[in-house]
Amino acid sequence: MCADISTLPNLGPATAAGFHRAGIASAEELLALGADEAYRRWLAAGEAPHFIGYYALVMGLQGRPWNDCRGAEKEALKLRFEALKDGMTRNATGFEAVLDEIGIRPRA
Repeated sequence: MCADISTLPNLGPATAAGFHRAGIASAEELLALGADEAYRRWLAAGEAPHFIGYYALVMGLQGRPWNDCRGAEKEALKLRFEALKDGMTRNATGFEAVLDEIGIRPRA
Protein backbone atom coordinates (compact mmCIF):
# COMPACT_ATOMS: atom_id res chain seq x y z
CA MET A 1 0.00 0.00 0.00
CA CYS A 2 1.28 3.46 -0.87
CA ALA A 3 1.15 6.28 1.65
CA ASP A 4 -0.29 9.66 0.74
CA ILE A 5 2.28 12.41 0.26
CA SER A 6 0.64 14.44 3.03
CA THR A 7 1.75 11.81 5.56
CA LEU A 8 5.32 13.13 5.20
CA PRO A 9 6.40 15.91 7.58
CA ASN A 10 5.78 19.48 6.37
CA LEU A 11 3.70 18.41 3.35
CA GLY A 12 0.00 19.09 3.51
CA PRO A 13 -2.89 18.38 1.14
CA ALA A 14 -2.20 21.36 -1.16
CA THR A 15 1.43 20.31 -1.63
CA ALA A 16 0.37 16.71 -2.17
CA ALA A 17 -2.08 17.87 -4.86
CA GLY A 18 0.74 19.77 -6.59
CA PHE A 19 2.94 16.70 -6.62
CA HIS A 20 0.04 14.64 -7.97
CA ARG A 21 -0.27 17.13 -10.85
CA ALA A 22 3.47 16.61 -11.39
CA GLY A 23 2.89 12.85 -11.71
CA ILE A 24 4.16 11.88 -8.26
CA ALA A 25 1.49 9.76 -6.63
CA SER A 26 2.82 8.57 -3.28
CA ALA A 27 5.11 9.33 -0.37
CA GLU A 28 7.26 6.36 -1.38
CA GLU A 29 7.70 7.71 -4.92
CA LEU A 30 8.56 11.17 -3.58
CA LEU A 31 11.16 9.70 -1.21
CA ALA A 32 12.67 7.61 -4.01
CA LEU A 33 12.97 10.62 -6.32
CA GLY A 34 14.53 12.87 -3.69
CA ALA A 35 13.86 16.54 -3.14
CA ASP A 36 15.62 18.00 -6.18
CA GLU A 37 14.14 15.69 -8.83
CA ALA A 38 10.69 15.89 -7.25
CA TYR A 39 10.88 19.70 -7.18
CA ARG A 40 12.13 19.76 -10.78
CA ARG A 41 9.01 17.78 -11.74
CA TRP A 42 6.91 20.18 -9.64
CA LEU A 43 8.24 23.12 -11.65
CA ALA A 44 7.91 21.28 -14.98
CA ALA A 45 4.23 20.69 -14.20
CA GLY A 46 3.73 24.45 -13.97
CA GLU A 47 3.58 24.70 -10.20
CA ALA A 48 4.84 28.00 -8.80
CA PRO A 49 8.36 28.04 -7.33
CA HIS A 50 8.59 29.00 -3.68
CA PHE A 51 11.77 28.75 -1.63
CA ILE A 52 10.03 27.97 1.67
CA GLY A 53 8.10 25.16 0.00
CA TYR A 54 11.34 23.77 -1.41
CA TYR A 55 13.22 23.74 1.86
CA ALA A 56 10.16 22.44 3.71
CA LEU A 57 10.24 19.53 1.25
CA VAL A 58 13.96 18.93 1.83
CA MET A 59 13.52 19.03 5.60
CA GLY A 60 10.40 16.83 5.44
CA LEU A 61 12.16 14.14 3.42
CA GLN A 62 14.82 14.13 6.15
CA GLY A 63 12.12 13.78 8.81
CA ARG A 64 12.86 17.28 10.15
CA PRO A 65 10.51 20.21 10.82
CA TRP A 66 10.56 22.92 8.13
CA ASN A 67 11.81 25.58 10.54
CA ASP A 68 14.89 23.49 11.39
CA CYS A 69 16.60 24.95 8.29
CA ARG A 70 18.98 27.78 9.26
CA GLY A 71 22.28 29.45 8.53
CA ALA A 72 24.71 27.87 6.09
CA GLU A 73 22.35 24.96 5.40
CA LYS A 74 19.59 27.37 4.40
CA GLU A 75 21.99 29.35 2.19
CA ALA A 76 23.11 26.14 0.46
CA LEU A 77 19.48 25.16 -0.14
CA LYS A 78 18.80 28.62 -1.58
CA LEU A 79 21.55 28.01 -4.16
CA ARG A 80 20.09 24.59 -5.04
CA PHE A 81 16.61 26.14 -5.35
CA GLU A 82 17.87 28.90 -7.66
CA ALA A 83 19.72 26.32 -9.79
CA LEU A 84 16.53 24.27 -10.13
CA LYS A 85 14.57 27.35 -11.22
CA ASP A 86 17.30 28.43 -13.63
CA GLY A 87 17.48 24.91 -15.07
CA MET A 88 13.80 25.04 -15.89
CA THR A 89 14.28 28.33 -17.72
CA ARG A 90 17.16 26.92 -19.77
CA ASN A 91 14.94 24.00 -20.78
CA ALA A 92 12.50 26.33 -22.56
CA THR A 93 12.15 25.76 -26.29
CA GLY A 94 10.83 27.67 -29.27
CA PHE A 95 9.23 31.02 -28.61
CA GLU A 96 9.75 30.79 -24.83
CA ALA A 97 13.49 30.25 -25.33
CA VAL A 98 13.66 33.39 -27.48
CA LEU A 99 11.83 35.41 -24.83
CA ASP A 100 14.22 34.07 -22.18
CA GLU A 101 17.24 34.92 -24.33
CA ILE A 102 16.23 38.57 -24.68
CA GLY A 103 15.00 38.82 -21.09
CA ILE A 104 11.34 39.53 -21.77
CA ARG A 105 9.61 36.58 -20.13
CA PRO A 106 9.38 36.89 -16.32
CA ARG A 107 11.52 34.43 -14.38
CA ALA A 108 9.57 31.52 -12.94
